[in-house]
Amino acid sequence: MSNSDKPTDISDPVKLVIPRHVAIIMDGNNRWAKLHGVSGPAGHRAGVEAVRDVLRACQAHGVDVLTLFAFSSENWGRPRPEVRALMALLSRYLRNEVRELHKDGIRLRFIGERGRFSPRLQNLMQQSENLTVGNTGSTMVIAVDYGGQWDVAQAVQKLALQVRSGNLQPQDITPQMIDCYISISDLPRPDLCIRTGGDARISNFMLWQFAYSELYFTNALWPDFGEAEFALALADYSRRERRFGLREEDGVVVEERVDA
Repeated sequence: MSNSDKPTDISDPVKLVIPRHVAIIMDGNNRWAKLHGVSGPAGHRAGVEAVRDVLRACQAHGVDVLTLFAFSSENWGRPRPEVRALMALLSRYLRNEVRELHKDGIRLRFIGERGRFSPRLQNLMQQSENLTVGNTGSTMVIAVDYGGQWDVAQAVQKLALQVRSGNLQPQDITPQMIDCYISISDLPRPDLCIRTGGDARISNFMLWQFAYSELYFTNALWPDFGEAEFALALADYSRRERRFGLREEDGVVVEERVDA
């Protein structure tokens, strides 16, 4: 875990170890807006620019999967004007950016509940996934109306239906079985979770998937988190030794990749 008040010195000699899957909690848009004397929506628009920068950095470094926490289940409780602005921004992003993502060979996926979004926004999500489903480059996952507790609950509900139908006994349920029903179970688990904005918590994001993820916290506000800040996070990650519960003398276990 890292919480850097002062960024890691990227001049330190370190051989970069590239995570296959990076998940990011994008925090600090509103504070950035206040700091710069602009409106909240302007801060969120600046956050979209940071998404472009970090996506380019992921492609340049060879990161396979980038997952972005764009809108949590709890975010519905924010003021209505802000929620409407966020929905409009997401719609605009999908209309303007998806063809470019498709051109770059990026597959776009969404996780979370979709029923509370407008039919138009739901259609845009589905169309974006359909357009890019055959792409074989990197994958960008956008978590919208998502919560880690919801993710586990919906997996358990599916298993409960099997129990009720008599196809499964409760004592036969294993973590591996639950894992099959967790969102993006076909992708590698996140190796690295980055949170911007200074808070050191994961805020109900991918609770199941983060079992052995490395955590990196930075004070940089999300609109200021570009390629240079991303490189600092990679350098910090590269200095860590991941043992997945083993002792150092037992050797390092490398997670097997499951290709989608």
